[in-house]
Amino acid sequence: MSDDSELIDLPDADLRYFPRWVDAGLAEQWLSQLSAQTPWSQPQIKLYGRSIAVPRLVAWYGDPDARYRYSGLTHEPLAWTPLLADIRQRVQQQVGKHLNGVLLNYYRDGQDAMGWHSDDERELGRQPLVVSLNLGATRRFDFRRKGTSRIEHSIALEHGSLLVMSGLTQHHWQHQIARTRQVRAPRLNLTFRQIIDEPSL
Repeated sequence: MSDDSELIDLPDADLRYFPRWVDAGLAEQWLSQLSAQTPWSQPQIKLYGRSIAVPRLVAWYGDPDARYRYSGLTHEPLAWTPLLADIRQRVQQQVGKHLNGVLLNYYRDGQDAMGWHSDDERELGRQPLVVSLNLGATRRFDFRRKGTSRIEHSIALEHGSLLVMSGLTQHHWQHQIARTRQVRAPRLNLTFRQIIDEPSL
């Protein structure tokens, strides 16, 4: 694991990017195993009264009590596999925090995407910690201020990279993975999270 990182300087945000966090060979091994072994699903969400399939494949893993609700869906955690448990341990060592769940997103090509959103669900606590491990094709990751439409900053998330979003980032910023015709290869993204059961939130 590499400690070489870059601070992404956005106001009211705490963002750190590790461009070569894991070496290419191990990253390729993880990508191959997880792509083949994960029981992928493609949930339906309600959008403007219509039910549509999300434009990517997903899977949620975590500790037994780490249920995660977003986009109107409640995700019951799959049990950690040995590989995911190993990756989680490495990520926890990097950030110095316990992470009890991981959302896997599989973008089959550039037409799979993630719309504008913030990871600010109640169960992520007051200052959500989201640690994003990127495997496969490089995709552009955009940021915009909440309440605005202009992209303020973009970063190319590379194979084997790690992006740590913490502090007040999710309160003030939204992010997206836009569709692109330029990418034909798949990308696998693992976003590790802290699910916090705090009734007072």
